[in-house]
Amino acid sequence: MAGMATEPAEPTERTEPTERTEPTEPGVRHRYTFSQRVLHAFVVDGRLTTIPARERKRQVILRYLAATDFEKGRDYPEREVDQRLALRHRDVAALRRYLVDSRYLARDASIYRRRPMADWPVDPDEGSPDQPLADRSPAE
Repeated sequence: MAGMATEPAEPTERTEPTERTEPTEPGVRHRYTFSQRVLHAFVVDGRLTTIPARERKRQVILRYLAATDFEKGRDYPEREVDQRLALRHRDVAALRRYLVDSRYLARDASIYRRRPMADWPVDPDEGSPDQPLADRSPAE
């Protein structure tokens, strides 16, 4: 069929799909979870830029640290906990205290252990944005 116009060729360079991109209909934007947005805002090159002041955002960061930096069923001396947290942020004492107070880590005589995930606070992504204000913490 000579004389028919052809469409421009598709670009040959393609990007690999990442965890954040999903096939969607044209014009539909991907909606990131609350946790993804918080991690993107506060974690740069694996380090915390700051410790969030808002409780809900801080819970995202603490959940991330507990899940990525501590293995279940393993004891950690306080010195090792401090070394691990120092790789993330300079205020290791605050992070350590937040992790224990929020029930991500258990402490017994300067030995720390990751608590079972069933004992952790509710995942911030599980909470509904329509949750009544009375059920939310004052910092939200």
